[in-house]
Amino acid sequence: METRQQKVELARRALAHLDIRGTDQAASTMELPVTLYNDVNRFNREKQAIFMELPLALGLSIELPQPGSYKAMTVMEKPILLSRDENGKAHAFINACRHRGAPVCQEGKGQGKRFVCPYHAWQYGLDGQLKGIYGSNTFGDVSPATHSLTELPCAEQSGLIWVCLTPGKTFNIDDWLADFRPELDSLELNNWHIHEQRWLDGPGWKVAWDGYLEAYHHNTLHANTVGRYTIGNLMLHDTYGPHQRLVFARRTLAEMKEQTEQDWDPDQHLRQIHSVFPNLSISGVLGDHCLVSHVFPGPTPDSTRTLQTVLVAKEPVTEEEKTASDAFSATVLQAVQEEDYPMGYKIQKGLAAGGNKVFTIGRNEPAIQHYHKWVKHFTEAKEAVCS
Repeated sequence: METRQQKVELARRALAHLDIRGTDQAASTMELPVTLYNDVNRFNREKQAIFMELPLALGLSIELPQPGSYKAMTVMEKPILLSRDENGKAHAFINACRHRGAPVCQEGKGQGKRFVCPYHAWQYGLDGQLKGIYGSNTFGDVSPATHSLTELPCAEQSGLIWVCLTPGKTFNIDDWLADFRPELDSLELNNWHIHEQRWLDGPGWKVAWDGYLEAYHHNTLHANTVGRYTIGNLMLHDTYGPHQRLVFARRTLAEMKEQTEQDWDPDQHLRQIHSVFPNLSISGVLGDHCLVSHVFPGPTPDSTRTLQTVLVAKEPVTEEEKTASDAFSATVLQAVQEEDYPMGYKIQKGLAAGGNKVFTIGRNEPAIQHYHKWVKHFTEAKEAVCS
């Protein structure tokens, strides 16, 4: 749990910027060739090196609340199955029967004891082990050692289920998170409740993701949604290897100047965003509501799919609580689906038309600069985290 003193220090930093209309800054501007956004060959190399070979947080632990829980979904054209076995251990598999490749589980969430292929009724346990074959006396000899579900590297940490999408790879989640792990632990994701969850189509990966990494556009693009509550172009920026923590200030921040520090309640005036490389954003917009966004590249550089999950501190019971949670959910949906992503599509039209040869990333956009440096690092590195 983040200490009060740590939150007070963040408030001090934000107030110092408020007085001079400042923000945390990079050392200089950065120029990014637009080919980094729309070149197909570059996109394919980055997608392989980053999204196929690094650990991805594919789910929240609370999505598999008990033994027997499962979740099936498609991630970047791969059918994925997450499950929690009888001993409480989380697993990840390719959702494909080892007989003829049919999915053994329909997309969605549920509870069960076995996965049964709808094509020829082969059966698998929650741990992926082959448990039975229909007509086994006529099929021939098949061993669970060779015909169990194809398992993917999987670890559970900080309320998230981490998976590498390439079979046979390995990763160490402690090494991957390093000093960012206490930051994630402080969110106590296991104690939240899922209010709503939905998939959104969006523009290309980098065009979409850049928007999650700065507050520079809040006053203009989001004037009627999140911009009503946050101070545009004021951001605190801290890095943890490839991962980042951003802090936006709410428009109520100035109220703290009228209080003594011992009376401060930083949570009421600061919004923390934990950005997990390469595609997870956990945004505590309000103290009792949280937005979790997984942004996955599509098959081409100009498309993405975003899994947007709205969390609440506790399940809404009263009409007032339900109304508040529904309103929060509607606001964040509008900000992304009707503001951020439509703007992203327009940006891509400009790219295709040759409007820019480079994008200039400002000193006041340090998180975007940091992100693109790490994309380059992992793409060009000879050895990735997964080995």
